[in-house]
Amino acid sequence: MMQAIILAAGEGSRLRPLTRSKPKAMLPVANRPIIEYVIDALLENGIRDIVVVVGYRKEDVIRHLNRLEAPIQVVVQERQLGTADALRAAESEITDDFLVLPGDNYINAESIARIKRERNAMLVAEHPNPSNFGVVVIRNGFVREIIEKPEDAPTFTVSTGVYSFTPDVFSYLRTNEIPDAISAMIASGQRIRAIPADDWQDAIYPWDLLKLNSRMLKGITPEIGGTVDASVIRRGTVHIGTGTTIGPNTVIYGPVTIGSNCNIGPNCVIMPDASIGNRVVLEPFTYVADSLIMSDVKIGSHSRIVSAVFGQGCILADHTTTYPFASFIEVGDRVHKEEFGAVLGDGVRAAPFTTFKNCIAGNSVTIEEGKTVVGLIEDGTRVM
Repeated sequence: MMQAIILAAGEGSRLRPLTRSKPKAMLPVANRPIIEYVIDALLENGIRDIVVVVGYRKEDVIRHLNRLEAPIQVVVQERQLGTADALRAAESEITDDFLVLPGDNYINAESIARIKRERNAMLVAEHPNPSNFGVVVIRNGFVREIIEKPEDAPTFTVSTGVYSFTPDVFSYLRTNEIPDAISAMIASGQRIRAIPADDWQDAIYPWDLLKLNSRMLKGITPEIGGTVDASVIRRGTVHIGTGTTIGPNTVIYGPVTIGSNCNIGPNCVIMPDASIGNRVVLEPFTYVADSLIMSDVKIGSHSRIVSAVFGQGCILADHTTTYPFASFIEVGDRVHKEEFGAVLGDGVRAAPFTTFKNCIAGNSVTIEEGKTVVGLIEDGTRVM
């Protein structure tokens, strides 16, 4: 019986402010935590012996895993030292050949089907920004070397963090990172096969969640759970949770998913690639497109929300605008040129007529009336 270890102990610090309150694996994409897509892909392959390594904000993850139907074993990594250290935490659970998967990347069932038959293999993918990953040099179908996050990447092929191992990999875990173990295995003459992934997506930075959201919305099932006024126009795939009310003359163009107990409209427009969490209020004449809105957010009337990620519990007054704009933004030690409207942490409050322009606002930021907010704003700032 094949086993699988999902590594979900890390924070995902480059995704702050969204990961201050939850680990990256628990960020909702198309209204489901990323880790659920990984578990689904394993179950579709008949792999039911699943161990999840938790660490950062572990209570959230454990609580969520307990609600799933699949029986999942949980192991705690006490300090988040690295991937190999997380793997070591699960060593006592391993009895057979096993897969290792990141809990915070999307991977589809077909990719797992390709690697599960191989002993000692790594799933690789092409990525336009290879420097954010371990870059893989391949010769004749086998891994020659892995170069961690190089400034100048020799190829566009990167490691997805999905591996197939035999239990003797544990004797190679000498540092805290799995790529070091792979290098040690190659040095000792072991062959690690490189298998191309069918579909793999990772969100490194907060704006990457918009791409991931749009990809995951392709897989939603149409369902109308709440009360939808007869005048509402729906096109494409629309999923509406139970207890949600959609007011008169609202227009929804799918793919769109709306959680439970929301209150939307009248006269709202929701365009494709929008996911809206639970208990969200959209007041009349508000327009939402290509955005990921988490639970308990309230957006006032006459607002226009485009290319935005809103953390939990944001309260935005009327005439709020997110204005997608390309500019330079510094995250960690890198400067990026990215085009998006806004990324707001949890509990941001904005007074009427606020415009967010290519802005990342931290948790609990407050903004006074009529301001245009640009760039990076630290947690707890008050914009006056």
